[in-house]
Amino acid sequence: MNINLICIGKVKEKYINDGIDEFLKRLTAFAKVKIVELKEDGNDQQREKSIEKECSEIIKALEKNRGYNILLDIGAKQLSSEEMASEIENIGVRGNSTINFIIGGSYGVSDELRKNVDMRLSFSKMTFPHQLMRLIFFEQLYRWLGINNNIKYHK
Repeated sequence: MNINLICIGKVKEKYINDGIDEFLKRLTAFAKVKIVELKEDGNDQQREKSIEKECSEIIKALEKNRGYNILLDIGAKQLSSEEMASEIENIGVRGNSTINFIIGGSYGVSDELRKNVDMRLSFSKMTFPHQLMRLIFFEQLYRWLGINNNIKYHK
């Protein structure tokens, strides 16, 4: 299985990069994982234009990396780790060899992007820094794939 994380901006904190690198190493046993980092617009004066510009870049990245698209979205449905592991397994059974997970920019995402994904997933109703969310995502991805492959990481 191919798994892409398509996200806006770069991780700047060393400790977060170290954690991500550790999970990327562990994930090689289960999937080919790629991070697609897109340029952050970050124009405080014109937030709507920033959102549109960033989402346009995300849509282009999705066109290059065809697959089942899951947007991480605070207002979406929440699943347990076991439920999401099952969902990933079902996505593969339905013939999808690539899953694209999307983390939008700090101002959010456009309604157009929300309408053009296959699934929306919320990790929590709380807001997390985008850099930290990447680390949390990779930990959960490792957990989901570990559940599906019967490793003892998940308790």
